[in-house]
Amino acid sequence: MAPVAGCNLPGNASFVKKSPVTTDIRGQLVVLGSGTSVGVPVVGCGCAVCQGGDPRNQRTRCAVVMGLPDGNLLIDTPPDLRTQLLRERIGIVHSVLYTHGHADHIFGLDELRLQQFYLGHPVPLYCEPVVEDRIRRSFDYAFDDPGTRHAGAIPQLEMHSISTDPFELLGSRVTPIRLQHGPRFEALGFRVGGVAYCTDANAIPAESWSRLEGLDVFILDALRVRPHATHFSLDEAVAVAERVGAAQTYFTHMNHEVDHHATNERLPASMELAYDGLRINLV
Repeated sequence: MAPVAGCNLPGNASFVKKSPVTTDIRGQLVVLGSGTSVGVPVVGCGCAVCQGGDPRNQRTRCAVVMGLPDGNLLIDTPPDLRTQLLRERIGIVHSVLYTHGHADHIFGLDELRLQQFYLGHPVPLYCEPVVEDRIRRSFDYAFDDPGTRHAGAIPQLEMHSISTDPFELLGSRVTPIRLQHGPRFEALGFRVGGVAYCTDANAIPAESWSRLEGLDVFILDALRVRPHATHFSLDEAVAVAERVGAAQTYFTHMNHEVDHHATNERLPASMELAYDGLRINLV
């Protein structure tokens, strides 16, 4: 079958020549997903949050995208990535930054296959070596000899190793923030200007607090009301936010114990829950 005229699909010569349809988010951070690893609603759950239909309680798996001076920086590739990018009309991703290697933060990686055509080169991925190892094992087909496979069959990826040292990316300075994610795992948060994004954590190491000073916006893990072994509870997250003292704090990576409106009513004035689609100015 001949390709539809003007169709932006791999195999059509026009595909690599056309700019993707995308919303301009320069100067903004967009919350793509604010939910925990199983999302909200939870499959099979009959609780009021899952069944109530409140759009602010509809939480896909965690990710954000930042509109930086030289392009869109995606933080994590959750399994819901395709749906998230379509919902927010974000058609192009210039680089990807990873917090850690858990499934709910990397398993949407294959959704980046179209980006190599828009960019005209492999998609740059920035992560710690332990995360790169997980990605290479989970998506081994993307790193094998492509052989006779057609263009677009596998994501074309370019790996860049990072540590806790600040670095330049897409025209901005990115400062990694070491986070403890339970007794066995570590993750990274990231600061760009006056905004810090710190999901998947239950403790902030002593050396990281200085990187959270003087924030305008702080986005922090707050999994649920009850304590958890690898995530901040809501009360623990409030205590961390009070110590950091950002002008505005948003909580993310929430499960179905956390009702959006009822919880917001009892939070301090400078704190509230994030939600899918929230847009925050980068300052």
